[in-house]
Amino acid sequence: MGSPHTWSGAFNQAIGSLPLVAADKIVPIRDSVVVIFPTVRYCVWMTERPEADDEPIGDALRMLLRPLAKLMITKGVTAPALYALLKEVCVEVASDDFGLEGKPPTDSRVSVLTGVHRKDVRQIRQERDEAGHAADRSVSLMTTVVGRWLAGPKTVSRDGRPMPLPRNSETGPSFDALVRDVSTDVRPRTVLDELMRRGVVDLDEAGDQVSLRVDAMVPRASDDERMHFLARNVSDHLAAAVANVMSGESTPPFLERAVFYNNLATASVDEIEARSRVLAAEVLTKLNRLAFSRQSADNAADAFARDSTSNERFRFGIYFYREDEAGTGDERD
Repeated sequence: MGSPHTWSGAFNQAIGSLPLVAADKIVPIRDSVVVIFPTVRYCVWMTERPEADDEPIGDALRMLLRPLAKLMITKGVTAPALYALLKEVCVEVASDDFGLEGKPPTDSRVSVLTGVHRKDVRQIRQERDEAGHAADRSVSLMTTVVGRWLAGPKTVSRDGRPMPLPRNSETGPSFDALVRDVSTDVRPRTVLDELMRRGVVDLDEAGDQVSLRVDAMVPRASDDERMHFLARNVSDHLAAAVANVMSGESTPPFLERAVFYNNLATASVDEIEARSRVLAAEVLTKLNRLAFSRQSADNAADAFARDSTSNERFRFGIYFYREDEAGTGDERD
């Protein structure tokens, strides 16, 4: 165990931004100490090396949190709000992923794993929020309709470009049929109006033919929709990276590769970025078609099977980031 002075310094550093209350109990456990508060129900677990910044995990977390902190400050989300959210997420992850022998963990076990008070654990587990699912379904519907339009063998030309579709057709593909294939809960006209509002499709003057705008494949999204894709794209990317780090295998289980250079002129990065957009569109289009064809085949197979085996999902993403390193203090390679 460290000296009382060492623990005092570590304690002050760990909870410097929390409300000042007297500790109800300080419990030494091997090389750690648990500090329990009576009213605010905080539990702080500290090791002999509380300075996380000196550890690889601390460096990684600091780098990951910087862009999130920028988003939080821009959107007016304060640190206490993040603490509350982090507490909920820790409880949810512990509940979902850290059961024993196939059974969900008890409130006491979740409390031990996360440091969240057992009363808070019980409340959080009872109130797991279902908010936001309606918005998620709306965004998912729009993107699925566009994705199937780009992937369907009857909706693209030989050179792979999306063909204009009639609003309705009794013999061939149509926009209304495309929407109904995705969902029967929303009227095709509602989907058409929303895609037109976003600048993704055009309707001819007669109102009979719908065209997908190739120059608008990234639609004008609302702030909520941008947050939707931010959460899901970055979450899956981070989940893949975390799984690779935790796997301990010589070959990581998930694909994660990047090309990165510095000491480049602005014009050079402009050229590289423009080329990357072209290559990304090609790869995403090809994978979209492959995924659609496999999904159609799998669903057809499931229709004749006693138990469905089509239970997996995937996400393949591409990103490009650039910045001016001048004055940032970063090392130059």
